[in-house]
Amino acid sequence: MSVGHHHAGHAHDQTALIDALTGAHGSAASNRLVRRSVNVSMGVNIGLSVLQIIVGWFAHSHSLLVDGFHSFSDLLSDFLVLFVARHSARAADDNHPYGHARLETLATLILGLMLLGIGGGFLYSAAERAISVESAPPVEMMALYVALLALVAKEWLFRYMLRVAKRVNSAMLVANAWHSRSDAASSLVVAIGIGGSLLGFIYADLLAAAIVGALIVKMGWTFTRGALEELVDRGADAAQLEEIRQTIRQTPGVLDLHDLRTRRMADRILVDAHVHVAPRISVSEGHRIAELVRSNVRRSCIAVLDVLVHIDPEDDSLAQSGAADMDLSRDRLERWVAAESSRIWQRGQLAPERIQLHYLNGQIEVEVMLPPASDDLPEPPAIEEGVRHLRQAAAAAGLPLKRWVVYRRLSHDAPE
Repeated sequence: MSVGHHHAGHAHDQTALIDALTGAHGSAASNRLVRRSVNVSMGVNIGLSVLQIIVGWFAHSHSLLVDGFHSFSDLLSDFLVLFVARHSARAADDNHPYGHARLETLATLILGLMLLGIGGGFLYSAAERAISVESAPPVEMMALYVALLALVAKEWLFRYMLRVAKRVNSAMLVANAWHSRSDAASSLVVAIGIGGSLLGFIYADLLAAAIVGALIVKMGWTFTRGALEELVDRGADAAQLEEIRQTIRQTPGVLDLHDLRTRRMADRILVDAHVHVAPRISVSEGHRIAELVRSNVRRSCIAVLDVLVHIDPEDDSLAQSGAADMDLSRDRLERWVAAESSRIWQRGQLAPERIQLHYLNGQIEVEVMLPPASDDLPEPPAIEEGVRHLRQAAAAAGLPLKRWVVYRRLSHDAPE
């Protein structure tokens, strides 16, 4: 028995364009915060990139010119955020039954690769400039002013976006905020380099560029590795696993838990678990226990998106293989029990009204409900004798029916 559900996002709604960034169905206030942060980031980077490129060109500052194109790359990441938010909020479909939230993981991977490329570009640029640094034209003071302005603006942008990302709990916005921090670091490198050039230390900016370039590469690898781990179904961390495990075990009706598995989808967690319940409860009661497990886990661990519960009448990781693995259809067993009951008791009135089969401990147990007692029906000793004959007949027929429970229905109402 397995119970699972999925929830679709609200597509084609302007607010839903950023649902993926705020978890499943972020509040209107969270959506406004995300939209505003993206717009602010785009505006700041447009202004800085244009200013840095123009001033870098006319002030003969190669580092400022490169940093301007670096700021321009931030525009690409902002457009990527909007694109992913639009498509990751699309409703689940037949090909994507869990929705499209993994697009956020893909976006984080792309941002990580961008950081790797930017850091590598800084390292290469530093090496290239070291070869021809003596022939470079002198840098003008205006370049330093613009570099300091860019440093202040990008550090403020980092703090602003990180605050928004934590409020809406979005891994992709966190990555984008740290991207702005790498921009601030690069602007610091540019400011140091320009200042060193103005003071006559022509190699100062090259050393700083190499150091910060290496830091950017490390940061890019961190995001890239995290996204790759999610794409290969990395599970929840130890604390979250323990919280989920304890919640399931404390659910009424659950005897034990085994085969707990989790995997991440962006900043959410998908869970599936095998839950051990009493072996002879009804299907409906088992379903109710599964629903309780699902609702309790989602309530106690807000990062959980969905829970798939597999109900086990015994610990199937330890269950014995044997007769229960045989290909025995229910129809065949029911016909055999009905025919043998009629033959043994020679009374059609004793034909079983209901047969329950329990596949436990490598065997098949049979639970039979007979019609209500009446004056012309045999007494319990006769029924017990008939059960012994049934057991012997099952053994002769090669049927693994090892345990029998036979009882009469007390009520005269017809069974459902």
